[in-house]
Amino acid sequence: MINPQQVEAMIKAELPDAQIQVQDLTGGGDHYQVTVVSSQFADKGLVQQHQLVYGALRQAMSTEAIHALALKTYTPAAWEATAAS
Repeated sequence: MINPQQVEAMIKAELPDAQIQVQDLTGGGDHYQVTVVSSQFADKGLVQQHQLVYGALRQAMSTEAIHALALKTYTPAAWEATAAS
Protein backbone atom coordinates (compact mmCIF):
# COMPACT_ATOMS: atom_id res chain seq x y z
CA MET A 1 0.00 0.00 0.00
CA ILE A 2 1.13 3.52 -0.81
CA ASN A 3 -0.35 6.77 0.50
CA PRO A 4 -1.28 9.87 -1.51
CA GLN A 5 1.69 11.84 -0.18
CA GLN A 6 4.07 9.15 -1.44
CA VAL A 7 2.42 9.21 -4.87
CA GLU A 8 2.82 12.99 -4.98
CA ALA A 9 6.47 12.80 -3.89
CA MET A 10 7.30 10.23 -6.57
CA ILE A 11 5.80 12.45 -9.28
CA LYS A 12 7.51 15.58 -7.88
CA ALA A 13 10.86 13.80 -8.06
CA GLU A 14 10.47 13.52 -11.86
CA LEU A 15 8.41 16.66 -12.50
CA PRO A 16 9.63 19.19 -9.91
CA ASP A 17 7.42 22.04 -11.14
CA ALA A 18 4.25 19.95 -11.08
CA GLN A 19 1.08 20.83 -9.24
CA ILE A 20 -0.43 17.52 -8.18
CA GLN A 21 -3.76 16.38 -6.79
CA VAL A 22 -3.99 12.78 -5.63
CA GLN A 23 -7.27 11.09 -4.69
CA ASP A 24 -7.48 7.60 -3.21
CA LEU A 25 -10.54 6.22 -5.00
CA THR A 26 -11.23 3.21 -2.75
CA GLY A 27 -9.53 4.01 0.55
CA GLY A 28 -7.33 0.96 0.07
CA GLY A 29 -4.21 2.81 -1.05
CA ASP A 30 -3.94 1.12 -4.43
CA HIS A 31 -6.50 2.84 -6.71
CA TYR A 32 -5.74 6.49 -7.43
CA GLN A 33 -6.92 9.37 -9.52
CA VAL A 34 -4.11 11.84 -10.13
CA THR A 35 -4.24 15.27 -11.75
CA VAL A 36 -0.87 16.71 -12.78
CA VAL A 37 -0.18 20.19 -14.13
CA SER A 38 3.36 20.68 -15.45
CA SER A 39 5.19 22.90 -17.92
CA GLN A 40 7.12 19.77 -18.95
CA PHE A 41 3.96 18.62 -20.78
CA ALA A 42 4.25 21.49 -23.28
CA ASP A 43 4.61 20.29 -26.88
CA LYS A 44 3.82 16.71 -25.83
CA GLY A 45 0.77 14.68 -26.75
CA LEU A 46 -1.49 13.12 -24.14
CA VAL A 47 0.21 9.72 -24.40
CA GLN A 48 3.65 11.27 -23.88
CA GLN A 49 2.36 13.26 -20.90
CA HIS A 50 0.97 10.10 -19.31
CA GLN A 51 4.20 8.24 -20.02
CA LEU A 52 6.11 10.85 -17.99
CA VAL A 53 3.83 10.28 -15.01
CA TYR A 54 3.87 6.50 -15.39
CA GLY A 55 7.67 6.70 -15.52
CA ALA A 56 7.68 8.51 -12.20
CA LEU A 57 5.46 5.83 -10.68
CA ARG A 58 7.10 2.86 -12.42
CA GLN A 59 8.39 1.20 -9.25
CA ALA A 60 5.10 1.48 -7.36
CA MET A 61 3.17 0.16 -10.34
CA SER A 62 5.55 -2.73 -11.04
CA THR A 63 5.28 -3.96 -7.45
CA GLU A 64 1.49 -3.47 -7.64
CA ALA A 65 1.55 -0.99 -4.76
CA ILE A 66 -0.58 0.98 -7.23
CA HIS A 67 -3.07 -1.33 -8.90
CA ALA A 68 -5.09 1.27 -10.85
CA LEU A 69 -4.29 4.80 -11.91
CA ALA A 70 -6.60 7.32 -13.57
CA LEU A 71 -4.60 10.24 -14.95
CA LYS A 72 -5.48 13.76 -15.97
CA THR A 73 -2.56 15.81 -17.26
CA TYR A 74 -2.46 19.47 -18.23
CA THR A 75 -0.01 22.14 -19.25
CA PRO A 76 -0.33 25.27 -17.09
CA ALA A 77 -2.13 27.06 -19.96
CA ALA A 78 -4.58 24.19 -20.46
CA TRP A 79 -5.22 24.06 -16.70
CA GLU A 80 -5.95 27.79 -16.62
CA ALA A 81 -8.35 27.39 -19.54
CA THR A 82 -10.12 24.55 -17.71
CA ALA A 83 -10.37 26.57 -14.50
CA ALA A 84 -11.74 29.60 -16.40
CA SER A 85 -14.60 27.67 -18.00
